[in-house]
Amino acid sequence: MTLDTRRLDPGAEPAAPAVGAAPGVPVAPPAAQLPAPVRRPGRAARWFGRRRTLVLGLAAVAALCVCAAGAGLLSSYAPDAQQMTATLQPPSARHLLGTDEFGRDLLSRMLFGARLTILASSVSVLLAAVSGSALGLTTGYFGGAYDSLAGRVIDVLFSFPVVLLGIAIVAILGPGEPSVVFAIAVASLPNFARVSRSAVIAEREREYVMAAHAIGAPVPYVIVRTLLPNLVGPLVVLVSLGFAYAVLYEASFSFLGLGAQPPTPEWGVMLSSARNYLFQAPWYAFFPGAAIFILVFSLNLVGDGLRDLLDPRRHNR
Repeated sequence: MTLDTRRLDPGAEPAAPAVGAAPGVPVAPPAAQLPAPVRRPGRAARWFGRRRTLVLGLAAVAALCVCAAGAGLLSSYAPDAQQMTATLQPPSARHLLGTDEFGRDLLSRMLFGARLTILASSVSVLLAAVSGSALGLTTGYFGGAYDSLAGRVIDVLFSFPVVLLGIAIVAILGPGEPSVVFAIAVASLPNFARVSRSAVIAEREREYVMAAHAIGAPVPYVIVRTLLPNLVGPLVVLVSLGFAYAVLYEASFSFLGLGAQPPTPEWGVMLSSARNYLFQAPWYAFFPGAAIFILVFSLNLVGDGLRDLLDPRRHNR
C-alpha cells in the first residue's frame, strides 16, 4: 500500500521521483540544514573584555612591583657600584639603560629605586586612608562641635598647596624619606576625611542603622560593622587614585632635595641629578621620568576601572 501525498495538498505539483527510486514509492524530503552553533566567549573573557582598563592597569602595576621585589635578581650590578671609566654611557648590551655621571648602572638604580618609591607611597597612602577615614567616620556620625572643629582643620589643610605643606613639615622634622611619608599622609588626609564623612552623613539615618541602635548595639559596632562596609567602594577607588598622587609627590620632594638623599637610588633623586646632563645624556632623565609616568598612568587606570566595577550604575553583571 502506497501513500498518495497529493491528497494532503491538492494544489501541490507532483514531485519528481528521485533517481533510482521505485515508481510509486514516496521519497522523504531532505533534512533541514541547521545553523552552525555560534561560539560565545566565556564568562571570564566577557569580564575581562568589559574591564580592559582595570586589567591593563593592574597588569602594569603588578609588573612594576615584581621588578621592584626582584631587583637583586634582575640587576647585574650593585646600585651604588661606580665605574669612573664608563660615565654617561648610552644604552648598550652591557648597560641596558646606560650609566650616570659616576658610571653606575641605571637599570640597577631604577629597579632599586622602584622599591623606595612604591614603599614610601604605599605607607603614606595607608596612613592617610586609616586616619582620614577614622576622622570622617567619627565626625559624620557624632556631628556637633566636634564636626565643626574637625571641618575647620580640614579646610586649613586644603588651603595649603601640597608642596608648600610638605616643605613646612620637612623643615620641622628634617629632610629624609620618613618626613616625606608623613607630609604626604597629612596632605592626603583631608580627601579621605571628606569622602567618608559625606558617606556617613548620607547613611546614618537609614533603616539598618536605626535598627542597630534599636537592638542596643554599641557605637563602635555601629561605626565599624554597620557604616564602614558601605564606604569600602569609594575608599578603595580613592586609595588607588591617592597612590598615584603619592608617587608624584614623593618624586617631587626627592627632586627638591627634601626626601631621599644621594646616593640613594630613587627616581626623584635620579631626575634631580640628570637635569645637569639633559643634552649630554638625555637617556639619563628619560628613563626615570618614563617609569614615573608609567606607574602613575597605570594607577589612574586602576582607579577608573575600580570606579566602574564598584558602581552598579556603570556596569551590568
